[in-house]
Amino acid sequence: MTPINVQDASEIERSIATFAHSANGGLVVTPSAAVSVHRALIIALAARHRLPAVYAFRSDISDGGLMSFGPDLVDQFRRGAGYVDRILKGEKPADLPVQAPTKYELAINMKTAKALGIEVPATLLARADEVIE
Repeated sequence: MTPINVQDASEIERSIATFAHSANGGLVVTPSAAVSVHRALIIALAARHRLPAVYAFRSDISDGGLMSFGPDLVDQFRRGAGYVDRILKGEKPADLPVQAPTKYELAINMKTAKALGIEVPATLLARADEVIE
């Protein structure tokens, strides 16, 4: 695995183009401010260079990404509401424990898989929370 820390569009384009020339390459796109700003560019470059990419959020898959595996955001917001309730009832925010996500979701975009020539195993499709045709 080769981490690439990029900040702007030109660095993203240059890094993905360079990475695309590696044998058996793929991308793991971790969430960051730069990724949020340039998500459409990253998805388009992965498609152009025929690189399979895994993203953290389901929204990246509906926009053409191959696969996402990340926290269920609706569950996160629901759990956050419980914290708001506790604070409003008098608990000090500093006394509340930090919680990691407990529910994750897997989404697969079959249209993108077909465009990349990837055959997704049936066992993986069966485990997916959502499969986009």
